[in-house]
Amino acid sequence: MRRLLYAIKMILKQFIRIDILGIFKNSSWYIGDYFKLKKEKNDNFELSTQGLFPCINDKTSDNPMDYVYFYQNAWAAGKVFQYKPSEHFDIGSQVGFVGIVSQFVKTTFLDIRSIDVDLPGLHFKSSDILKMPFPDNSLESVSSICVIEHIGLGRYGDAINGWGSEQAISEIIRVTKPGGHIVISVPVDRVNKIYFNAHRAFTPEYLVKLFEGCNLVESKYIYGSKLLDTYDPAKGFGTGLYYFTKK
Repeated sequence: MRRLLYAIKMILKQFIRIDILGIFKNSSWYIGDYFKLKKEKNDNFELSTQGLFPCINDKTSDNPMDYVYFYQNAWAAGKVFQYKPSEHFDIGSQVGFVGIVSQFVKTTFLDIRSIDVDLPGLHFKSSDILKMPFPDNSLESVSSICVIEHIGLGRYGDAINGWGSEQAISEIIRVTKPGGHIVISVPVDRVNKIYFNAHRAFTPEYLVKLFEGCNLVESKYIYGSKLLDTYDPAKGFGTGLYYFTKK
């Protein structure tokens, strides 16, 4: 019963994220700023209540950011720029990352969810990471940033699969040519664990074992606002960044 109540609590937290006190506090300065600006009377711009567009959570002393995506996207893009492939293939990563990489190297983006963009250098191909439409040993450069850990948990519309992450890694290795490059990131922890249905976390040892047949060239680890060169089990949950080449 205790576990059931905990599960219900966690589900409800995802739906109820209302900070009533914060809403009233931010609304007060928002209204005040509106009337201050109205007194400035810059007639070159229309200002009326019909054009209200509240952004009441952006007035902060620090620049809000997601450190995981900041570090992993910069690091992964840096790897691709460093080894300069003739063509790059990305599987399911954040589209902003893919868009930037595509401006330096011809890039094919593979995902089960389509994107509606028209950008030179970027091509979209509908594909399941568990069954990619490429021959064995055919791709020079592959990335999959914050993707592998989700496979088989149903979060993004894929089928439930208890071995989804392992099968995804196997498929990535299959399509990569000998000497080819693989750049990935996954959550890391002291034990292999599923945070259903968000993601899995891997021990670094298990993750590297799954890439048997590849050489680990570089690894980095994100903990909070820091990017570290080595894994620290004392810190617990974090994000691991891995660059492999296929033997």
